[in-house]
Amino acid sequence: MIDWLRRPQSDPTVDIAGCTLPVEITRNRRARRLTMRLAPDGNAVRVTLPNWCRTAEALAFVHARTAWLAQQIAKVPERRPPAPGGTLRYRGAELAIDWCADAPRTPALTNDRVTIGGPRDNLPTRLQRWLEREAMHLMASDLAFYADRAGIETPKLALSRAQRRWGSCSTAGIVRINWRLVQAPDAVRRSVVAHEVTHCLHFDHSPAFHAALRAIFDGDIGEADAWIKAHGRTLYASFG
Repeated sequence: MIDWLRRPQSDPTVDIAGCTLPVEITRNRRARRLTMRLAPDGNAVRVTLPNWCRTAEALAFVHARTAWLAQQIAKVPERRPPAPGGTLRYRGAELAIDWCADAPRTPALTNDRVTIGGPRDNLPTRLQRWLEREAMHLMASDLAFYADRAGIETPKLALSRAQRRWGSCSTAGIVRINWRLVQAPDAVRRSVVAHEVTHCLHFDHSPAFHAALRAIFDGDIGEADAWIKAHGRTLYASFG
């Protein structure tokens, strides 16, 4: 018998195109079939399986589809740290980066450009911090809006730097949103916030959850989900 099928693995991995990736297995009692996808940053393989499915079957599923995974890894955008003369993604738009050493170090947004000064070597770090501050401001407003629509007290907000999740809601009622979503169109960011607020009502993905989400979200869930599926990986291109 193949070795990786015979021995149980607490931390399973798969080798794809010369890279070893962790395999993250999640059981979902509502799942009717086994599904697999690549994490947005390309650093992990995620498998969701029904409760009745054996872990060995999930690993066999992954190893049988390494060619498809290699194709998905090839689609992960190449890292492009922000640089003078380049662009910065912000709320679905591309801002020109206007850098001058003697300009103020704090980024300033003017129309379709962001002006920034200070040392060039830590420019990406300072732009990321600016985006994170913008994310906190925007997401706090989103959170209050959807909590009000859901009829609940506004949960505590924390930014996430997760490499593999867009949002989460803890049993303590703390909502965490990936700061990178500040780069996405407003409706996409807001859909993730609304999703996590709905988890404060239903800590699952039951029909009741989806009904509540449709009731509080003021946009098109399908369009937002489709954008994340098609473009989510691009949000990792500038900042790892």
